[in-house]
Amino acid sequence: MGTPTARRAPLTGIRVLDLSRVLAGPWASQMLADLGADVVKVERPGQGDDTRHWGPPYQRDAAGNDTDMAAYFLCANRNKRSLTLDLTHAGGQALARELAYKADVVLENFKPGGLVKYGLDAASLRQLAPRLVYCSISGFGQTGPYAHRAGYDFLIQAMGGLMSVTGRADDETGAGPQKVGVALTDILTGLYATIAIQAALVEREHSGLGQHIDLALLDVQVACLANQASNYLAGGMLPQRMGNAHPNIVPYQDFPTADGDMILAIGNDGQFERFCTAAGHPEWASDPRFATNSQRVTHRTALIPLLRQATVMRTTDAWMALLESQAVPCGPINRLDAVFADPQVVARGLRIELPDAWAGSVPLVANPIRLSDTPVTYRLPPPRLGEHTQTVLAEWLGLDAERIGRLRDDAVI
Repeated sequence: MGTPTARRAPLTGIRVLDLSRVLAGPWASQMLADLGADVVKVERPGQGDDTRHWGPPYQRDAAGNDTDMAAYFLCANRNKRSLTLDLTHAGGQALARELAYKADVVLENFKPGGLVKYGLDAASLRQLAPRLVYCSISGFGQTGPYAHRAGYDFLIQAMGGLMSVTGRADDETGAGPQKVGVALTDILTGLYATIAIQAALVEREHSGLGQHIDLALLDVQVACLANQASNYLAGGMLPQRMGNAHPNIVPYQDFPTADGDMILAIGNDGQFERFCTAAGHPEWASDPRFATNSQRVTHRTALIPLLRQATVMRTTDAWMALLESQAVPCGPINRLDAVFADPQVVARGLRIELPDAWAGSVPLVANPIRLSDTPVTYRLPPPRLGEHTQTVLAEWLGLDAERIGRLRDDAVI
């Protein structure tokens, strides 16, 4: 038998023209790029994506000095090529349309209708390129009374209900609504966009036609309320902020230890019984108030103080060792230094270093997708502004150096 032929990355041959900026769109295009797509990031000459300037901290060069590229930009722009193009210039608009006709996917996050004046909206482009998959990301979608509004992650976390269930309970010190510590709605929207784009590409294989994808941050946020939305829709009761507690499972929250805090994530009655035995209180598991999860939810105000009195008697590490031996889900509350030093995180290779001509190397977080035969590859570090303009124009459009030079002289690129 011969040596098996290496298989191509899943999205090899797919061209993506990325007109998006900040996080939701770039997160989606980075995912597509990680899976093998040729992603060209279109940026404003001289300025680029806003997140290039959202620092400090900034990427450091080989000598340890700050560059002009913020760390924020690094998190969502690897494996892409940067092309500068002035979309306010008629020549830039024409060039962008030429690029779009060569693409399989156009991704944008302008306000609805914002690209019509440039002839870069979905209807205009798909009229001449019916196979094009066009993905629009906006705060509130292409339709509805809020379609014209700008949407930002923080605002959507509030409007979409996430902040109403995040934060300390109203009767606790420090009570009040809280946003999540990362721009989670943007990231989730980027992931939904990735799924939708791939679905449209697969469907195109059958119909021969592309389609327009309309993704709204608000829609995504509401969809991702998951059990909290279901609790309200099915039960008719408004979920309340509960800090780190869970509305449907007890005990499932943080607990104090002798030297800090830990998480107990007990998901069934067997785990609770084993915890009680390990903690030296087997009687809790047979108490009618606590024997089943539904009873523990009902009587959580009686149970939680008892557990806190017990957990504070051992250190976090001692609890980890004891409870892991009993198959009781638990864990420390790590800062990021501890996260990236964790043996499991190290073993899974979640920190990567990409070679970079300016910085020597760039530290990034790995893509968590593990494909057995076509793994994610890291081909390019996050690009410098306009780094690949000439290469892309030559490859995608066949422009020669003389034509590209004229475009530069005319401030189109």
